[in-house]
Amino acid sequence: MTSLDILYREVPRVIVSVLEMLEIEGLRRIKRDSLGCNLLQKFICPCILLPGDDSPELAEVKRINREVQIETEELVYGSRYDGKDDFAVVVQPFFKYSVVPLNLDGRPDDTYFSEDCFHFSERGHADMAIALWNNMLEPVGKKQTYNNFTNARNIIKCPTEAPTTNSTALPMTSNCSNKIQTWLASLLAVIALLIGWAATWLLLSCRDKRNKRKMQAAVEMTVF
Repeated sequence: MTSLDILYREVPRVIVSVLEMLEIEGLRRIKRDSLGCNLLQKFICPCILLPGDDSPELAEVKRINREVQIETEELVYGSRYDGKDDFAVVVQPFFKYSVVPLNLDGRPDDTYFSEDCFHFSERGHADMAIALWNNMLEPVGKKQTYNNFTNARNIIKCPTEAPTTNSTALPMTSNCSNKIQTWLASLLAVIALLIGWAATWLLLSCRDKRNKRKMQAAVEMTVF
């Protein structure tokens, strides 16, 4: 709330997106026979990972989790931030009813999670980024409140030029995979070129410095 108050008071012409908190109980199911998972997981968030399945402690954490979700929506969609024409704050709720993704065997798919079996992996972050993007293009009141972890790129929605009413989101089309492939290929090519240039410059710079040190050492040996 404090952060939103500062933005509301100090920053003009802005739309703030607030991500709703994940239903974190499902993270208890993530298991992997690895050093990182076995050692780190229980220390990262013991309040949710250590209590027993039917314990009062777990029930209390689940209650707090749900209350945070509810109070976030009440804060954002109350009247606290309605006094300015150039400020809006919107909840992006795709985490609200998201569940842990499953693999073909019906077990949690740990490829969506990092080595600590708690935070998202690169694959998980990519899927969350798509869900957030789609949420931002959906009208308030019609936003998707879950993520199905398909890891597919053809579900990315694109804004259109059509006008929209009663919404802080832009209208959208259901698919923009062809457009994305075009600009994404160009972007990746430019990034690869820059990385190649930087790596080449770094290699040549290091080689030049190494040669200068050798020459300096040889001169010093000759003098003595």
